[in-house]
Amino acid sequence: MPTRRLLTVSLILSTSLALAVRTSAPEPKDILRSHLSTEVNPGVDIFEYANGGWLKKHPIPKTESGWGIGNEVNDELYAQLRSISEASGKRKSKVGTDDQKVGDFWTTAMDLKKADQLGIKPLEAQLKKIDAISSADDAVSVAFQLARDGVDSFIGFGVSQDEKNSDMMAVHVGQAGLGLPDRDFYFNPEAGVAKIRDEYVKHLKKVLSMSGVTDDEAATNVMAFETELAKISRKLEDLRDPEKNYNKMPIQDVQSKLTPSIDWAAHIAKWRIQPKTAIVGQPEFLSGMEALVAKTPPATLQQYLRYHLVSQYASYLSKEMDREDFHFNHQVLSGQKEPRPRWKRVIGSENQAVGFILGRIFVKNYFPPSAKTRYVKLVEAFRTTYGKRIDKLDWMSAATKKKAHVKLASLTKKVGFPDKWRDYSKLVIGRRSYCENMMNAARWNFDDSISKFGKPVDRTEWGMTPQTYNAYYNPSNNEIVLPAAVFAIPGLKDSQLDDALMYGYAGASTIGHEMTHGFDDEGRQFDAKGNLKDWWTKEDAKRFDLRANVMVQEFNSFEPIKGIHINGKASLGENIADYGGVLLGLDAFKQTKQYKEGKKIGGLTPVQRFFLGYALSWMSQERTESLRRQLLSDVHAPAKWRVIGPLTNIPEFYAAFNIKPNQPMWRAPKNRVRIW
Repeated sequence: MPTRRLLTVSLILSTSLALAVRTSAPEPKDILRSHLSTEVNPGVDIFEYANGGWLKKHPIPKTESGWGIGNEVNDELYAQLRSISEASGKRKSKVGTDDQKVGDFWTTAMDLKKADQLGIKPLEAQLKKIDAISSADDAVSVAFQLARDGVDSFIGFGVSQDEKNSDMMAVHVGQAGLGLPDRDFYFNPEAGVAKIRDEYVKHLKKVLSMSGVTDDEAATNVMAFETELAKISRKLEDLRDPEKNYNKMPIQDVQSKLTPSIDWAAHIAKWRIQPKTAIVGQPEFLSGMEALVAKTPPATLQQYLRYHLVSQYASYLSKEMDREDFHFNHQVLSGQKEPRPRWKRVIGSENQAVGFILGRIFVKNYFPPSAKTRYVKLVEAFRTTYGKRIDKLDWMSAATKKKAHVKLASLTKKVGFPDKWRDYSKLVIGRRSYCENMMNAARWNFDDSISKFGKPVDRTEWGMTPQTYNAYYNPSNNEIVLPAAVFAIPGLKDSQLDDALMYGYAGASTIGHEMTHGFDDEGRQFDAKGNLKDWWTKEDAKRFDLRANVMVQEFNSFEPIKGIHINGKASLGENIADYGGVLLGLDAFKQTKQYKEGKKIGGLTPVQRFFLGYALSWMSQERTESLRRQLLSDVHAPAKWRVIGPLTNIPEFYAAFNIKPNQPMWRAPKNRVRIW
């Protein structure tokens, strides 16, 4: 997933989003030229050269942890979704209709006075269950019940595709339950991380106190419990090994061999399914978790579950609770100075709760079928280009190439919006409380997931709404999913964009990126049908790993914050996808008239514009707190290094900007990545 950019050609943006309505806007200055920081030499810092002019003029707002092109796109999207929501809120619609659900959700969520009056009352039923815990068995039982409410705890459970039988939906269990973003936050010695740990204990104490806990030691006890959970949790990079995280066993063995005191079958049966097997992600975590829960005082287990329940719903409760949630989760962890306007936060929640209802209206208003047809054709251009690159590889055998072509040809493309929309008829949305609506949505999603167990996979489903500025590759479906919103450049329409810009911005950073995910260090382990299956020769796999390790070492060397390097192993898949996306985009661009004519625009050659178009897709800056959080908990490298990393491995980049051996952007040929 790019947390995500896309396509090619001059067919691109005239019908996209609010951009479609700007038919009378004057022609702007060249966007790539105007964004340059000309005092910076591209051989010194290509990211700053490409984006520095814009970034200097657009400081991070107090309400944000970072600011860039994605934020500006989202501002346009949010304005459109607000218009849809307000219109629905003003109408008297029949109960159960999509319009009623959107209108009631919006109206109730915007009613801060009502949220203050209700306080923590919407969580009373769950809190009573937690207060009744008197043993480890009770805590486990309540943790299972809270899973349906969307509350994360030490019970990690879900229903999704069986990685080795991708046509069927299976039960998965694994590690879970940490309140900080990732296990390394509990151990990393860097001063900023240590401060976060101190702030987390203070936050725990405040949330527990506001929810009725008077024990002064409660926060310290919860932190100690979570630290022990973190010790038995796998590291971020280890969670990317699909083979090691696939341990299928009879459900009775999960109990008898891993957690003797936890009757998984009985607990799961309460959700009206009776699986014979479960896929265990991290067996050692389950064993360690059971032992830890057994030796932990029931009062601490109560406090732990109470915190995770209240924390999950804090931003939908009173002003006081919302303020504390913002302080830690947004101010301490991400560096935001002020909360976003409530209406923007509500739109985010609404997308989470009823996103595909909004999406259907959004597509109707802003993304006509003709646009979808255009983008489908563009994806095919990249598929053709990828096939040619596979043919030219000198390190891959003919046997593996043949299977790679089969996988590429089998790749499903989902562009713009779904052909079949999700059915929300069983979801109840009303005007009782914002929190209740979010909990109803969590339960609806859980029940929807459970209902799929043991059934054939519906490969038409989407995991992102059309109004999402993002995209993803799903290895189990061997599909790329490209929502309508990801094609946007703020304030511009198609006629204002040259091919070079779009092949870099849309083609390289999204279409090519997502396609390459099918052949990155993780995606390559899945076959054409989406099954986790070894289809490479051993020799080819070794050659791939050797080449991929060059990229691991490259990104390990980057140190965005003193004392915290990029995790080259954890981010490898995304880095390979970025690199592959640029290669595919450049190859495809070389077939265009603009490239062949070689004429400059804004003083920039076509190839320079291609690379600057790619850099445009990552034009952003973030606060130190947000950068720290990303480095320790995200498989994506920070934006700046998503430009520097891949470009310094591509020979055409050096020629385009006349990069010299003594400059920071120079990477010796022997040290450059050569995979795709």
